[in-house]
Amino acid sequence: MPPPSMYARRSLRVVDPECEDGSTEYKRQVHKLTSNRLRTLATQMSYRLDQGHGQCTYHIGVEDDGCHSVLDYPAVSESAWILESIARSLNAVVLERRMIQNEIVMGEDGQIRLAGEGEGEVLVVEEPPVLGRGSADCKVEDEKEEKSSENKLSTAEGAYTRCELTIQRVETHLLDPSPFGLSELSSRASSFGEGVDGAMAATALENMSIGNSNSAKEESKSYADKDEHAVSVEETLSSRNIRIAVVGNVDAGKSTLIGTLTTSSLDDGRGSSRCAIMKHRHEIESGRTSTATTHLLGFRHSGEPIAGRDKIRANKMKSEDEIARESYRIITLMDLAGHEKYLKTTIHGVSSGMADYGLILVNSRHPPTHMTQHHLNLCCSFGIPVVVLFTKVDGCPEHALETSKKELTKLLKSPEIGRRPFAVKTEQDITTCMDKLHTLAPMIDISCVTGEGLELLRKLLFCLPKRRRHEKKVDRPFEFLVEDIFSNVPGVGSVVSGFVNAGELTVGTTSHVYVGPTDDGTFLKTVAKSAHVARINTTHITAGQSACLAFSLNKELRKKLRRGMVVLSENPTSTKEFDAEICVLKGEGTTIRRSYQAYVHILNVRQSAYAREIHIVNNNSFGLPPSHGAKHDDGGIVLRPGSRAKVRFEFAKRPVSKSPSFMHVCFPPMFSRAVQSFRISLTQEYIRPVRQLFYINENVYLIWLDSFFFRPSF
Repeated sequence: MPPPSMYARRSLRVVDPECEDGSTEYKRQVHKLTSNRLRTLATQMSYRLDQGHGQCTYHIGVEDDGCHSVLDYPAVSESAWILESIARSLNAVVLERRMIQNEIVMGEDGQIRLAGEGEGEVLVVEEPPVLGRGSADCKVEDEKEEKSSENKLSTAEGAYTRCELTIQRVETHLLDPSPFGLSELSSRASSFGEGVDGAMAATALENMSIGNSNSAKEESKSYADKDEHAVSVEETLSSRNIRIAVVGNVDAGKSTLIGTLTTSSLDDGRGSSRCAIMKHRHEIESGRTSTATTHLLGFRHSGEPIAGRDKIRANKMKSEDEIARESYRIITLMDLAGHEKYLKTTIHGVSSGMADYGLILVNSRHPPTHMTQHHLNLCCSFGIPVVVLFTKVDGCPEHALETSKKELTKLLKSPEIGRRPFAVKTEQDITTCMDKLHTLAPMIDISCVTGEGLELLRKLLFCLPKRRRHEKKVDRPFEFLVEDIFSNVPGVGSVVSGFVNAGELTVGTTSHVYVGPTDDGTFLKTVAKSAHVARINTTHITAGQSACLAFSLNKELRKKLRRGMVVLSENPTSTKEFDAEICVLKGEGTTIRRSYQAYVHILNVRQSAYAREIHIVNNNSFGLPPSHGAKHDDGGIVLRPGSRAKVRFEFAKRPVSKSPSFMHVCFPPMFSRAVQSFRISLTQEYIRPVRQLFYINENVYLIWLDSFFFRPSF
């Protein structure tokens, strides 16, 4: 009788068919590895881990339709070892390795079939992972080892075997050192022969690896008592993600500092660090940042920073998803422009950035400039605690550094800022100022060339507590603030990036959302078909995350997308008018009357607005002198410095969303008695005598008008 065909041999179903989505993957055999094949397998495993929220299951020796692959033990064992090594490269460990035999028996007619009753029990043996479980699961019970020794697996030909691997993502510092890297794994696996001999060689290599992992087991036990929980990437990117705005004058070294922190390499003094993170060619050539960008700095649970460069290829930067998966805590550094002509970009970055803290960079070789004062006013009026960094201290004369510190101390102690400078020189100083950041301004001397003060800065960043609790807004309706548009991504379609301001959303074919408002005030009903957070494909996004959403829109509807829109899950409404209480406090020769135009920043909205109606408010009840009053002339009511009024504004171009985030305003503490009486934030002269700023705390509202302030009340 001729032997059965391979298709006939692999037609015995032992598990359900594989699903394209989900955390379960089927593999017949993993062999004949190349570098490209290894990267493909690693990407596939990373996707399964994301689908399973950090845990996935691999069935080895099983076809995609759930049928048994009819492989011997050595071939399955080799595949399991390779997959475990790939898992280790993704900061994951094998929790369970179950070998299953005796499911298939040979019949009297020479054909294989599923084992029936009375033909022996199915043998299931839990083998220890080849590379160890890491410190999170390093405690192996003696009873399990004794039990596994009783049931011996057969390695003879014809002992058809399949394997189930349960893989769990953990923190990098919880792992034992892996015996082989992926590059070495590719060379070793490719040297194995085919068939039983090659598989037996891999099995022998496994036995050698077990000895190496056992020697590191005692060292890894010390970490078991510290943290035995796996890390959720979703939780890391939301509740353990601290957003920090980096501002300062044009020559303060903001981009250089961010590049040094994220790449884990010192600057060469000629711009090597800033070139690693800059976005445009003209930025690299001029050394001036013109756009607002974000960069991730990761920390492990112990406070050790994640290296920003690949260990094998030093010139390759780690991607955002690699940093997010390895990190226990994320610091999102927002690189903002420092030059005066890019002021609007900086204002918008702070307005829509949801910053928890601010880093004020000061060039130690030059006294603080007017831009330094403006950036301090910007952060403090928002209620954002600040940390002052004196950069370029290498080679800086002592008298120049002392002069810069004295000038900045005067700015910090001014009534408008109200902060006490606090020099941080030791780790104990960091602990002292952590719970007093709303009254203190920590100051650190750093150098990106010599590395002075950088370790102290990293410790301070890791110790910063989360200030904005976006998880408290999860129960509210979903609201996504659109910051950028990608109208036609190949193979995807329309994609928008932004910030999840409230609620949560599960994407898919049934995820209906409203995008708008458009120029006529209507909203586009569409489907959010996919989402990415830090370049990680996910099906669920929640408040506090920066994400990208892909929509199902045709070519005509794609043209209607623009920045400043919102994505809502229910009750979309829009408005083109809003009322405001304004007070003109400073300005020479400034007059405000009907049809006065101002440029407005509200969260992610920035648009011109006209004053349509003005109603005078009695100034005497607020302690202002009679001369500071609004007056009537032939053209109507005219507002001058010192007058207070209620004004109705109308947006010049298009309506905006009428959502709760744009209706509620929270004001910062007041420092001036005259200002406190009518609940208006501090006034600060900005750039020109005729231009003022109005900052609002907590919900990150910034309204930029010419020489007056107002409070929106839709």
